[in-house]
Amino acid sequence: MATPISRDTTPGLNRTVLITGASAGIGEAFARVFAAHGWHLVITARREDRLRALQHELESGYRVDVRCIPGDLADPSTPMRLADELNVAGVHVDGLINNAGYGIAGNLLASPWPTHAAFLRVMVTAVVEMSYRFLPPMLEAGYGRIVNVASLAGIVPPVAGHTLYAAAKSFAIKFSQSLAAEVRHGGVNVTALCPGFTFSEFHDVTGTRQIVRQLPKWMWMDAYTVAKAGYAAVMAGQVVRTPGAANRVMAGLSKVLPESLTQAAVRRNSGKFRKA
Repeated sequence: MATPISRDTTPGLNRTVLITGASAGIGEAFARVFAAHGWHLVITARREDRLRALQHELESGYRVDVRCIPGDLADPSTPMRLADELNVAGVHVDGLINNAGYGIAGNLLASPWPTHAAFLRVMVTAVVEMSYRFLPPMLEAGYGRIVNVASLAGIVPPVAGHTLYAAAKSFAIKFSQSLAAEVRHGGVNVTALCPGFTFSEFHDVTGTRQIVRQLPKWMWMDAYTVAKAGYAAVMAGQVVRTPGAANRVMAGLSKVLPESLTQAAVRRNSGKFRKA
């Protein structure tokens, strides 16, 4: 395990970022982006073997300190355990990336309630509790950066299937906007990152890989590009960032076109990327 991480008051120097869901996809990409900017890291996810591999790569490639803390945010005790362990180790968290997440394919009644309850703990409750636990030291220090990884799905009209996913991501956006307004004078920037289709394991986990492969290439972004956009946004104090020109067009149209029209368009095309 990495040694305790030192810090000072110089922007961008000896800062530490905590990234959830860092073992793959956008979370792993965020780890690479922050390491490239000289940040020390605390990475957490369920798969310890992947965390250790990433730790070795980043420590040797960027000469930053990387601390691994395996954990499952579906366990209600995990946020407090993370906060307590870092507090005991004397690690001050300057940045928080609430990235951990997944989807549940199918309609609401297709899965048992415990499956949905665990999903809501990861996608909603943990996002709030992680922010709640790590925000006070940021405000005390007068510096903090929080990125809540939301989705374009939280902006455009919802469709059948993945019933809770868009709702959870919409919550992440509104929560980020409210929190940003609360802390904007305290040196803490909060950003909701709203990517569209991103190359990652997400669609393998939900069993929709074959469906989404039919989508045109212009609809896709790679995880590293998404993470770079998120980093730039939170550093600049941008509260909501939708990376990718095509995604921004879709987000903009969903706001200005009549709701009945956008809902009809989404329903007609939802079968191309949803497993109802």
